[in-house]
Amino acid sequence: MRCLVLCVLLVWTSLSAQTKSEGRPATQVVVLGSGMPNADPDRFGPAVAIVTNGAAYLVDCGSGVVRRAAAAERNGIPALAASRLNIAFITHLHSDHTIGYPDLILSPWVLGRDVPLNVYGPAGLKDMTGHILEAWKKDIDIRIHGLERQSGPPVVQVHEIKPGVVYKDANLTVTAFLVKHGSWDEAFGYRFDAPDRSIVVSGDTSPADSIVRACNGCDVLLHEMYDDSEPQRFGSDGTPSREYYSAFHTNPEELAALATQARPKLLVLYHQMGAGKPVVDALMLDALRAAGYKGAVVSAHDLDVY
Repeated sequence: MRCLVLCVLLVWTSLSAQTKSEGRPATQVVVLGSGMPNADPDRFGPAVAIVTNGAAYLVDCGSGVVRRAAAAERNGIPALAASRLNIAFITHLHSDHTIGYPDLILSPWVLGRDVPLNVYGPAGLKDMTGHILEAWKKDIDIRIHGLERQSGPPVVQVHEIKPGVVYKDANLTVTAFLVKHGSWDEAFGYRFDAPDRSIVVSGDTSPADSIVRACNGCDVLLHEMYDDSEPQRFGSDGTPSREYYSAFHTNPEELAALATQARPKLLVLYHQMGAGKPVVDALMLDALRAAGYKGAVVSAHDLDVY
C-alpha cells in the first residue's frame, strides 16, 4: 500500500511538472518593444528578451527598454528586474535599435546592478559605448563622489563579433549570423539554443538565406515585416521610398517564402512597419496569409510572451 501511494505521488508529480512545462515553456520570449521609429505610444522601440533559468538575454535596446523590462517583471518575470539586466546582443547600430543603450548602461547601474554589462554586436559598438560613457561622465562622477556614493563607474564589456557562436553559458548558446540590411556594413541576427527551445531573432533585414539556415525548423522565429499594400504611401509625406523598404526590409510575399523554407513552429511578427500607417495586426496577418504562408503566426505587441 505504501509503495502504491508513493508510486501514485511520483506519477502525479511527473504529470504535474509536464503539464506546467507544456503550459509555459521553460525558455520564454518576451517582446519588450515591437515598434519602429514612429513615435507610437503603444509600441516601444525594438527589444526582445530571451528568459531561461532565471536569466534574461536582451536583443536590441529600443526606446524605453528598461521600463518595458520593469513592466514584464511586474507581470511575473523576475529575471527582467532592472538590476539583473546584464547581457545584451545588438543586431545593428540604427538609432531605433540602440536609443535605449544609454538607459541599459546607466539605469540598472543606478538601481543596483553589481556586475559588468556584457554587450555583443557589430563593429562600431565599442565607439558608441565609449561616447555614451563620455557624454554622461559628469553624471557618473556626481553619482560616485556625491551623496549617492556609487561604488564605482558602470562597467561595460563590449564584444565586437563575427558570425558564429558568440556566447555560451550553462543556460544557452548564442550564434550570430549576418543578414542584409540595406547600406549597413554589418547587421546580425541571433539564434538562441536552450535545452528546451531554439529561438531565432532576425533583426532588421531584407530576405536572407542565412535566416532560413539559422532557423531550419526552430521553435520560434521573430521576423520583421512591412506592409506594402498601399504603394501610393511610399515616398510621400516624408515616408521612406519603396526602394528603401525593398533594400532594408521584408514584405509579406518575401516573408511568406522565407518562413515556408525556414519552417518555424511559430512565426512572430515584430518591428512591424506600416509604410507610414499605424500597424494593424489583422492587415499584417491577412497579407502574409494572402502571400501563401500556412504556418502558425502571430503579430506581437509589447509585453507579449511566447
